Amino acid sequence: MQTDAAPLGVAVAQFAPGDDPDANLAEIERLAGVAAARGARLVVFPEYSSYFTPEAGPAWVGAAQPVGGPFTTALGALADRLDVHVVAGMIERPAGEERRVANTVVAVAPGEGVVARYRKLHLYDAFGQRESEWVAPGEIGDPETFAVGGIRFGLQTCYDVRFPEVSRRIVDAGADAICMPAEWVRGPLKEAHWRTLTTARAIENTAYVLAADQAPPVGAGNSMVVDPMGVEVATIGEQTDVAVAWLSAERIAEVRTRNPALALRRFAVVVRDEP
Repeated sequence: MQTDAAPLGVAVAQFAPGDDPDANLAEIERLAGVAAARGARLVVFPEYSSYFTPEAGPAWVGAAQPVGGPFTTALGALADRLDVHVVAGMIERPAGEERRVANTVVAVAPGEGVVARYRKLHLYDAFGQRESEWVAPGEIGDPETFAVGGIRFGLQTCYDVRFPEVSRRIVDAGADAICMPAEWVRGPLKEAHWRTLTTARAIENTAYVLAADQAPPVGAGNSMVVDPMGVEVATIGEQTDVAVAWLSAERIAEVRTRNPALALRRFAVVVRDEP
């Protein structure tokens, strides 16, 4: 991590994707344009930005695309045109799966295309939902990261925030900030869980967290950027909108000096094959 770079403009973009991929891309382009005009060099969009319906089913399989397909190609063109990095969730068609899709996040860089990807590890089989019926879990591998303006970013998704070891492995791989697309379903106490867990992941890892949720009626909203001390430096309420924050490598270094929790810990994350 460099500490002499200027502050980096980043954005979380909140909207409610639907079952029209073209309309979703049009909204992504509009919001990315707003973010770029306000100085953002990285824009994070929600989980399932390519296609979404409130209930998973066969239509999801039909809407799935490979990485390198129309959705990521369009994101690449957008990144090139605006000179911004774009992070977004998509429904991927994984090799070897005929009935299930992958819940994938891609990071797209201007002039480079896809520079990192992440498949959701922990599926949302909770609060009455069964995501695993239609979504295959991602395989555990080395976290993929990418750098923008001297800050290194990692990727994770939504329900994974309830498992602190996911974020810890990303930081162990060198990330200073975590991009977290989400479709955090509304419900009793769910907004409190969202804010508490997102903030906790930032504090315990002394890292920025860029959490982009879907807007209501299904998502809870409350997209936010949280700094390494757990401060919400940018927040969106329930509406479709963009929030811009400025990330500082100096802030990360300062916090990790004052609170050297990563250096003082006595436990490591150990990967096992089966849950």
